[in-house]
Amino acid sequence: MLKLNAGLCVRSLSVESECNKCEVVCPTSAIVVGDNTLPAINFATCVGCGGCVGVCPSEALSMDEFSPTNFFFDFIEDEESLISCRKNVPCISVLSVEHLISMAILKKEIVFDMGYCDACDIASTCKPQILKNVEEANYILEAIENGTNIKLEDVKFENDSQKPSDRRDFLHAINLKTVAKVKKNFEDEVQKASDELVEHSLQKTDIALLRKKTIPNKRKILFTAMKRAEKPSTFHIIDADEVSFTSQKIMNEETCTACQMCYRVCPTGALTSDMKNSKIDFDPFLCIKCHICHDVCEPDAITLSTSYNLKEFFEPEVVNLVSFKVRRCDECGSVFSANNDDTLCQRCTIEEEEARALWGIKE
Repeated sequence: MLKLNAGLCVRSLSVESECNKCEVVCPTSAIVVGDNTLPAINFATCVGCGGCVGVCPSEALSMDEFSPTNFFFDFIEDEESLISCRKNVPCISVLSVEHLISMAILKKEIVFDMGYCDACDIASTCKPQILKNVEEANYILEAIENGTNIKLEDVKFENDSQKPSDRRDFLHAINLKTVAKVKKNFEDEVQKASDELVEHSLQKTDIALLRKKTIPNKRKILFTAMKRAEKPSTFHIIDADEVSFTSQKIMNEETCTACQMCYRVCPTGALTSDMKNSKIDFDPFLCIKCHICHDVCEPDAITLSTSYNLKEFFEPEVVNLVSFKVRRCDECGSVFSANNDDTLCQRCTIEEEEARALWGIKE
């Protein structure tokens, strides 16, 4: 069963969010993202490939029977280097680029079994995603002079000991010890049989999670792997379009209004400020390129840099994007931030404009 943690989904942070990566990669259109809504899931058409799990920037999507994080540690300890949909993953697309880079650094040899892809019913979106992930991972591995290359081979792994399982086999194994599990499985089966979109909404526990800055496990794994990797002879600067999971940003000081929205909605804390809200700092290594800060910025003051310095992988550095003047409002006495010489806070400025409009006073 596919699960959505609404409190981690970037679309829950703002109605302006345009993230729909899970919808795009889904091969059966089981995920639908509407305007100003969280992803809705049709469990009857979901095939459990995990492609959506692999592309979700904040790890809001997860699966009951497979965890990319757990698989990562099991795979690193395993002597085998083969990853196959017939052996150890539901689909190779369940693994993100960050997982691939981390595994390559620590494992030194990785082989993807692509032997079943051409005849697979979900290859329309999953295979292109796998190829894209591998191309990006290999490009970055080469740029950091790692020397490992993820190989694609038509292995067609077979395991005769594995037999196809029936969804409803659990109905034949009911006993007192398994009643709780059976109850959950039964509820899951009901959802799978409903053949309708199950909508999601924020609950009280989710709202509390929204305010907590959470770093995805795959980013923690990448950070740990990079600590064990040898530093390249040169920190290359690459095209930003070659990196899908992080970015470097530029702030236009003239158009930024110091509204505080960008760093308030940032899910990982890549964008931060201080107690006085006198600046906006950015940590590229914490950025998950979810685009939410750009979606909420009305003046489009924050933009993506066209390049990315791979030095951030080895020596992360927090950079200051913009600094503000902090002063007291002449009208209400509140402390506010601004990048201009205004003497009124934003609220008093709006009230002043409304009053002038009522009085018929024109500037």
